[in-house]
Amino acid sequence: MFQPSEDEIQSLVAQMTMAEKVDLLSGRGLWKTASIERLGIPSIVMTDGAYGVRYSTTQIDAGDNDEDSLRAFLELVGQQGDGSDGMFGATRPATCFPNGNLLGCSWDIDLAYRMGAALAAECQDFDVHLLLGPGINIRRTPLAGRAYEYYSEDPVISGDIAAAVISGLQDHGVGASLKHFACNNSEIERTTTSSDVDERALREIYLAGFERAIEKSAPWTVMSAYNPLNGIQAAEHHWLLRTVLREEWGYDGLVVSDWHAIKDRGAALNAGTELDMPESQPRKARLHATIDAGDVAPEIIDAACAQVLAFVRKCKMHERRDTAADLDAHHALSREMAAESIVLLRNEDKALPLDAGCLCELLVVGDGAVTPVIQGSGSATTNPYRVDSPFVQIAARAKDGFKVRHLPFSATAQVDTAASIKAIVEAASHADVIVVFAENEKSRHGEGNDRDTLKLAASHDALITALAGVGRKLVVVLSMPDTVEMPWIADVDAVLASFYAGQGGGEALARIMFGEQNPCGKLSASMPARMQDIPGWHTYPGEHGRHVYSESIFVGYRFYDLKAIAPAFPFGHGLSYTTFAYEAIDLDQREIGTDAHCTVRVTVRNSGSVAGKEVVQLYVRPVAPGLKRPIRELKSFAKVDLQPGEAKTVSFMLTQRDFRYFDTSRSAWVLDAEAFVIEAAASSRDIRLSATLPCRPEAVPPPVITPNSPTAVVFAHPKAVAALVHFFVATLSISSAEATSLLAKTKGSFLGFYDTLSWYVGDSLKESDIADVFAQLNDDYSRA
Repeated sequence: MFQPSEDEIQSLVAQMTMAEKVDLLSGRGLWKTASIERLGIPSIVMTDGAYGVRYSTTQIDAGDNDEDSLRAFLELVGQQGDGSDGMFGATRPATCFPNGNLLGCSWDIDLAYRMGAALAAECQDFDVHLLLGPGINIRRTPLAGRAYEYYSEDPVISGDIAAAVISGLQDHGVGASLKHFACNNSEIERTTTSSDVDERALREIYLAGFERAIEKSAPWTVMSAYNPLNGIQAAEHHWLLRTVLREEWGYDGLVVSDWHAIKDRGAALNAGTELDMPESQPRKARLHATIDAGDVAPEIIDAACAQVLAFVRKCKMHERRDTAADLDAHHALSREMAAESIVLLRNEDKALPLDAGCLCELLVVGDGAVTPVIQGSGSATTNPYRVDSPFVQIAARAKDGFKVRHLPFSATAQVDTAASIKAIVEAASHADVIVVFAENEKSRHGEGNDRDTLKLAASHDALITALAGVGRKLVVVLSMPDTVEMPWIADVDAVLASFYAGQGGGEALARIMFGEQNPCGKLSASMPARMQDIPGWHTYPGEHGRHVYSESIFVGYRFYDLKAIAPAFPFGHGLSYTTFAYEAIDLDQREIGTDAHCTVRVTVRNSGSVAGKEVVQLYVRPVAPGLKRPIRELKSFAKVDLQPGEAKTVSFMLTQRDFRYFDTSRSAWVLDAEAFVIEAAASSRDIRLSATLPCRPEAVPPPVITPNSPTAVVFAHPKAVAALVHFFVATLSISSAEATSLLAKTKGSFLGFYDTLSWYVGDSLKESDIADVFAQLNDDYSRA
């Protein structure tokens, strides 16, 4: 077993030739690190899979590294649809769990951990050391092709669920790769278009989830993103990878590139991307040339090699090769996860659950009921070893006299669409309940492909609208990468959002429809009513290689609150077959100061007649903040399981960070508000309880002043008036009253302070004299 000490790692690095160092930092083939046999250094195996293990036997076992490998790689990441075609070589069957878009709706940390543990078992069974996930990029826009991989529009959910998945993997001996760092929010020209994001939005939104996950779970690797960030390739971004990740956050794991993401290998190595994946002979040659030119210091090369060796040691130390994955148990877990996550968006007049004993005929419409869309397409695609058919699982609930029929309706354009809809409407007139499976057009999303519309697949809207006119109970089941427009929403009885539910989604849907499972999923991303309401839509997807994140910190529900726009369904929304009463909120602090935390206790009761789970969401709303802030922001959450009539009290710990914003002028997290309202809510638009917590803000240092500062800025400085009066008295030989009167004359001017003052004193005072006075004031505050 490869278990060198730190000193032994340094010795190994010292013994390597430069060619061996370059090899070690460049991977081997598509899915391994390089081995160095003469030094006893083994390679490790990694593979894709944020929600399933995608093990390509042709690429990993055979170790191919030829032109066919590149072609297969490009076909994989560029495929469109549900991943059922174009699998990357021969792929071993594995469990396809719910995708990130649905798992995020579970708001369930324990469930995420259990998925991580199950993924680890399959990795151990397959001899995989590192699983390339989870991905936690913010779902800034539902149009993004990889939105289905990501958990939420909010960094609190993203960070907490990711940390649980990572812990589940790494507690069971398999490394995780937290990705894509950072701002991988669009697939359009994704390797060249710069994500241009202001620092406050970076800190508060786009980096916050990564920071949270790293703090809670210490992933073995972090994967740098394809895209440039503010004009610099993410894999070559010194501020991102060294200043923030290493120095500020204290991350000590390995930084690995996304596949073929590096443009300049020397720049990436200097910035902190240690492992370049996959192996590329041209990039290795360029690295040799860069080293020969002296553009990468030897100590940086050696430190990167030591980092790779420490990572290999960790992987080999945690091998558990006697692990046999229990795929049947994992399928059961996939079903449970989907059932815990599917969101009941609408349920008029208690259309659901269905009572099998009272039904004569149930009509199921749509190809998705028989061949469900269980996942997105691209590098995360999993070859499921088993898939539950929703129709089969629904039909299994049929009782005596209960008839279940299925009628096909394709997600692709049909020449006889009108005739098909007419026939379905005729059949529907004889049914008690109609269940329609609707989905996106298969070729309009996936890795490498952003959507250009929020509409459903061809004619699905027309089908639903026609069926809504039949007068029968109508239930719509949505399979989708992210939100879709629902022009028919007011005319249907119930809507279930299953997103991409994984291989167990069919059974999960049947359980919810027939009341065997009380729906408890809640939206982890807002659903806009129309595409034009998407925050930042007016600057999407960018121009001339730049994509400006024009909404800044106002992402998702923050934007809808700011603009007072009603979304189709708000962040955190999800219905249940029971009701929940929020009875009490209690804070353990009377005010929040610079050194105080706050424990919040919320009591919730199941006030209905059915056992169920409620996601209690805790928001913080600042009152009169120093800088403009979102109206409210999620800071914590908990999923509570309650029997009918049962009440539980849930405790939340709010830390200092939960009350602060990032002030770019000070490069610091700042506490500055009159008070904070702590809100317990069922969604971002359904606030149930609140309590006000007065704030004792920290002292704000005055701005740096210069002779050219506006007079208003000078007078705002708490010591400037006294210092200037003293200076005038001493320099101009005038009285204190005369000095005060002179100073008062400058008030209200829009000119710089010295330019204004000179109108009254001419050249009797030099600009350098005023600069010295102000420099002393600035220095006094900087030392304080």
